[in-house]
Amino acid sequence: MPRSLRWTDSRDIAIALCEAKPEIAPLSVRFTDLHRWVTELPGFSDDPLKSNEKILEAIQMMWLEEVE
Repeated sequence: MPRSLRWTDSRDIAIALCEAKPEIAPLSVRFTDLHRWVTELPGFSDDPLKSNEKILEAIQMMWLEEVE
């Protein structure tokens, strides 16, 4: 079973997104889609309402770093 993911686990979330969405360019993703995809990840257990633009941007930048 995957470990529990929270909004603060940006690197782990980025790795999971790389695996789940390998065909997606991270900078092309709207924050609304990114938010949904994160909350749909296996093991995500944080409150969906606790995210904000800063958190989503950090995840997006970490995802970009993982892709490159």
